[in-house]
Amino acid sequence: MNAAQPASESYIVDGVDLVSLPKVSLHDHLDGGLRAATIVELAEQTGFPLPETDPDDLADWFVSSADSGDLPTYLTTFDQTVGVMQSAEALARVAREFVEDSVADGIVYVEARWAPEQHLRAGLSLDEAVEAVAAGLEEGVRDAALNGYHIEANQVLDALRQNDRALEIAKLAVRHRDAGVVGFDIAGPELGFAPSQHQEAFDYLAREFFPVTVHAGEADGIESIVSALVDARALRLGHGTRLLDDIELLDGDDPDETIAVLGDVAAWVRDRGIAIEANPSSNLQTGAWVGPFDEHPLDLLYQLDFKVSVNVDNRLQSNTTLTQELARVADAFEYGLDDLAVLTLNAAESAFIPATDRQDLADRIIAAYDLARAER
Repeated sequence: MNAAQPASESYIVDGVDLVSLPKVSLHDHLDGGLRAATIVELAEQTGFPLPETDPDDLADWFVSSADSGDLPTYLTTFDQTVGVMQSAEALARVAREFVEDSVADGIVYVEARWAPEQHLRAGLSLDEAVEAVAAGLEEGVRDAALNGYHIEANQVLDALRQNDRALEIAKLAVRHRDAGVVGFDIAGPELGFAPSQHQEAFDYLAREFFPVTVHAGEADGIESIVSALVDARALRLGHGTRLLDDIELLDGDDPDETIAVLGDVAAWVRDRGIAIEANPSSNLQTGAWVGPFDEHPLDLLYQLDFKVSVNVDNRLQSNTTLTQELARVADAFEYGLDDLAVLTLNAAESAFIPATDRQDLADRIIAAYDLARAER
């Protein structure tokens, strides 16, 4: 049974069930999207200890543990998921189910990001790990096609920013660029581990014309974002929540008017179309945003024409789907279908695929939204 999106659950915006609309998922961690039942089964096969052995109790454990209020503690929950993802068979299964759950969520394009260096304990090489995930993604895509559903699933390889293997992972990503690896990222604890610490890797990627996204502005401030832009040449920012620190809100002449003054960094991000991969539910769990959901910077950035998209980050830890995230955003900010279409198109336009493929993806989204408006 696919656990991603209960068939009976609906999320209605402007009279349209969001489950049926095509979605693009750019910030979606493979090791944060496992089914709890799969973790239990894989742990039983290897003897890996879990805090809970009942799937429902384990799912609850992930959510409660992730609600820590700080990123380092949040990240400790990945000890459980990574622990059961140490064989080619386990990686392939998780990747296949990742695609199945994406299909159930109405996703038509997804980038599964993960850190291969964490999956070598049982003897896999880096290349073997990437090949196993590729096989699982391909199987999920083929199965979907047999059922009349078209989805594209690619990989973004993470290097752990607290380690010293970024150049090695960058070269790994480039080696597999013709086999579904479309981007590079650094992940892990942000504070104290600036992108500039991995300058050699980012210089190499720039020479190879290989796309980069960077976790920045989640657990650290504007300087982290600056390093992502300048040192890493990032085309996308994972989270980017702290861009708010470079935007000053002033009272206008009209009592109801607010004027936004963008600093140099925020202006650069907006005016150059640097994509922001927003993850509002996750941000509340990690303390990246400490205000209420309906004051999350996502809305301000959207209103100021930043290229912002909505993402899940980690479906397991947040007990969410992309459909749920879009519905929650729509409810919090009183968005209608037109707003959700813009957010989805922003994601499509920021995907790490050729421009012609991005246009095909955008055309598919526009056609589906047009049909939904016509039929409501």
